[in-house]
Formats: sequence, structure tokens, C-alpha cells
Amino acid sequence: MAAAASRKKITSFHPPQRVLMGPGPSNINPRVLAAMSLPVIGYLDPAFVEMMEELKTLLRYVFQTDYPLTYPISGPGSVGMESCFVNMVSPGDKVIVCRNGVFGGRMIENVERCGGTAIVVEDEWGTPVDPNKVEDALKKNPDARLVAFVHAETSTGCVSDAKLIAEIAHKHDALVIVDAVTSLGGSPLKVKEWDLDAVYSASQKCISCTPGLAPVTYSDRVVDHVTNRKTKVQSWFMDLNLILNYWGNTTRTYHHTAPINGLFALHEALLLLREEGIENAWARHTRHYLALKAGFEAMGLQFLVKEESRLPQMSAILVPEGVNEAAVRRTLLSEFNLEIGAGLGPLAGKVWRFGLMGYTAQSANVMLCLSALGSVLSSQGLPIKVGEAEAAAHQSYSNQHAKAAQQARQNALVKA
Repeated sequence: MAAAASRKKITSFHPPQRVLMGPGPSNINPRVLAAMSLPVIGYLDPAFVEMMEELKTLLRYVFQTDYPLTYPISGPGSVGMESCFVNMVSPGDKVIVCRNGVFGGRMIENVERCGGTAIVVEDEWGTPVDPNKVEDALKKNPDARLVAFVHAETSTGCVSDAKLIAEIAHKHDALVIVDAVTSLGGSPLKVKEWDLDAVYSASQKCISCTPGLAPVTYSDRVVDHVTNRKTKVQSWFMDLNLILNYWGNTTRTYHHTAPINGLFALHEALLLLREEGIENAWARHTRHYLALKAGFEAMGLQFLVKEESRLPQMSAILVPEGVNEAAVRRTLLSEFNLEIGAGLGPLAGKVWRFGLMGYTAQSANVMLCLSALGSVLSSQGLPIKVGEAEAAAHQSYSNQHAKAAQQARQNALVKA
């Protein structure tokens, strides 16, 4: 087989056109793709340095903060996560870690690799982190100075109350590390108002940029914590003491070769978000989720997460009994060029994950998904009536439009 592969003629790679409705990446706006093709310049070129400052400003807007140390790490969201832990966790530290899905588990792994001890707060997958359990853990471990949790759990589509958890942590003199990989740009995330300390995300989800960048923001409390630690940060590449010399306010000392064209793309993606308005972006994700939800319900499909805790940009749908979940995903991809995600961990084979993130969050994609999924499920024997799901989605859009028009009229009367 290896010999046959070596004889294959290799030509330029042309990826298929897909509608990406899985857990990420999302589809990318043509303006962002065009930005990636701009000419390369040096990472200390004055023009690039100026763009770096603009990137920090744009990221502060999307994070809804004014923290000076807000910048994109050269690496995926996992590097953003690891950067927080290697900088903030010293050997012997106790860290309260909340696990209600896959990515809380990865936080535990990071704590242990840093030589810390993870005090785990467990919640059922598909349910939010219980703030009472967090408070109990802090009371039982008064020497814990860090609390880590996932704001938007990608493996389940569940959102937790970041503001309340941060309040509890600070009451016990602890800093918070927050995973906002799936929430940034897609649902409310107010870093400064909620007083969050270290928050990391990723470029390829609701920001709709190329994968490989991890926006992060750190409060001054985190900077003080890191600069005053008594042991060296375990990673040279992610050491904030060194990063401050490249992404800081006054200095630009060479640290590493930045992913220049990826940063061009991120700049354009963030600019698009600012042009739309962050609250409008949050509302857009909700609008299309409600239409998709209406269609799913018309098919008789059920959500893993209760409605009050659902992310609009990530829906975990229970696989109906008797349906081959992997075959459904394969058929959607091969026949409709539509990608959806599988379940992870204990949810493998039990759920599908449907993403509506960033540029993907459009009505055309909602309708394609419902039509394609209905067709595939019908072929597997489910009693799906053609057009019902699409009609339900259209009615949702119509109802939302009417409600918005009524609200606009009421606002006009108030102003008058």
C-alpha cells in the first residue's frame, strides 16, 4: 500500500466546498480569506506592529474588556488553555476545576502536568456547572487560589454562569481561568463587567477565522500573579514574562515568528464583528438557532441540554433509537457536503453536534441542514414528513421578524 501511495501523482490540493455545521471550524467570510492572501511582511515591520495594536483593540472589543494584556497566541485554542495554566499554576498549587464535559477534563490534565493538584467539581454532562458546588469546594480548600471552568462546553452545547462563578471565586480570594472557546463572538461574554481574570478562546469558531490562533485576555491581577511567582513558568514559548516584551504596550522584542497572514485574517474577522456590532452578532446566532430548533422539534428530535442552559451556536441532539448516527453523518457529508459533529467521550454514538457559528450562522445553512437531515433520517425509517421542519423554521423567522418590528414601533413611540 505504501508503494502504491508513493506512485500516486501529487498535484495542487483543492479542498471540497463544505457547509461546516459541526463544532468547528466554521465557514469563513470571503473578506477574511482574501486577507490571508495579502503579501507577507516582517513580524517587526512598523506596519505590522501598528496592526498588532489594532488587533489588541479589536480583541478588547470582542471580549468586552479593557485589559491591556489582550492578544492572540500563535496556536489553537488548546495552546490558549495551556498558556493560562502554565503561567498561573505553580507546582503544589491547589486548583478548583469544574468538569461537566470533555474540556473541563482537559483542564484537569493541565493542572496535573503543571505539578498542581486538581480539586474536581463534577456535574453531569449536559448540565451547567453548579455554583454551590464551587463554593463548597472553596470552603473545604481555603488554600486554593485558582478556579477553572468552561463557560461554553463544546462537547455538550451547555453554558455556565461565568459571572456568578467568578463572584464566588473572588469572594474566596481566588482567580478564575475561563474557557470561552465556543462563546466568544457567539453569545454574551462580558469579561470586564463579569470581572473574569484569564480568558482564552479560539479563532475558528464564532469569530470565523482560520484555525491556529488563540485570543486571550488577562487582568492585571493575573499579570501580578505571574510576575511574582517564585518558580519559572514551565513553558518558554508561553511564558507571559517573555510575551510581554513582544505584545506589551511599549516594547517589541523578538520572541517568535508570528503567523503573519493568519493575523491578517484575524484582523479582518474581528473588524467584521465590530462592523456588525457584538450584540448584533449575539442576536444573529440566537435568531438562527431558534429557527433550527423549531425545525428539529418538528422532526421530533430532542436536545441533550435543557433550553435555559443551551448555547445558540452549539446544539447537541440525541440520536433517535434505531438510527445509525455515523451513517447519517457520512451521508450528510458525501451527498450534501454538510459537516456535523459526533459525540465525544460518554456521548459518543449518542448525540450529534450541530454548530451555527460565525459566518455559518445564516438562514440558508439552517434550511439546508433541515432539508438534508430530514431526507437522511427518512431514508433510515423515521416518520419525517417532507417540508415540515423547513416550514417550522420559516415560521420561526417570521415570528421573530414580527416581534422585532413590533419592538421597533414601540421604541419609536417612546422616543416620540
